[in-house]
Amino acid sequence: MTDITSTAIAAVIPAAGIGKRMQSTLPKQYLTLHGKTILEHSVARLQATGLVSQFWLALASDDTYFEQTALAHSDIHRVKGGAERMHSVLNALQFIDEHHFPWVLVHDAARPLVRQDDIRQLIARCLQQGEGGILACRVRDTMKRGENSISETVCREHLWHALTPQFFPTALLRAALKDAINAGIAVTDEASAMEWAGHKVLLIEGHSDNIKITAPADLALAAFYLEQVAT
Repeated sequence: MTDITSTAIAAVIPAAGIGKRMQSTLPKQYLTLHGKTILEHSVARLQATGLVSQFWLALASDDTYFEQTALAHSDIHRVKGGAERMHSVLNALQFIDEHHFPWVLVHDAARPLVRQDDIRQLIARCLQQGEGGILACRVRDTMKRGENSISETVCREHLWHALTPQFFPTALLRAALKDAINAGIAVTDEASAMEWAGHKVLLIEGHSDNIKITAPADLALAAFYLEQVAT
């Protein structure tokens, strides 16, 4: 059995986005749930595992909200966010020493409900097999492709929703992101960069309540889930 506590792990949280679909004057990561910002909840979920030794947040250069959070007074490192997620993550990875932190966990700032058991399972499975991987959940609904009308029904077998955290060897992920950016390849998550670079990426099944808050309805749903945990 792999001892996941013996591996030094760093975490990167890209938090430079503005979340236009939330229809809010605040970036979505600074909206509040149960008295804390979404960002604080997301960081706390990783901290609670006791497995992450170093945290890096990629923040927008004009971010005026972070200093108002409790995280501003912690030992979390900050780095300038980039134009896209891949740039933000790469900016943080440039500062992480892969010799001291050979593995890195990347988590969305707007996923405040990820379960500790899922994070632990992701880390354990990846370390055991020596391969990077992501949390994901199987597609349950019938899938359609089309614009204003259906062009085809897509078989849902072997289809997954990609979640975070995503967990990879630090040096490999840094190289994959850098090469993808230099090649003009737009990758939407870390797994996409690793796939493009030819690396195997494990799928670790997680819980579907690990939602990403992107629209106002998601905020209400997240609040509901948190209330269930509290009661």
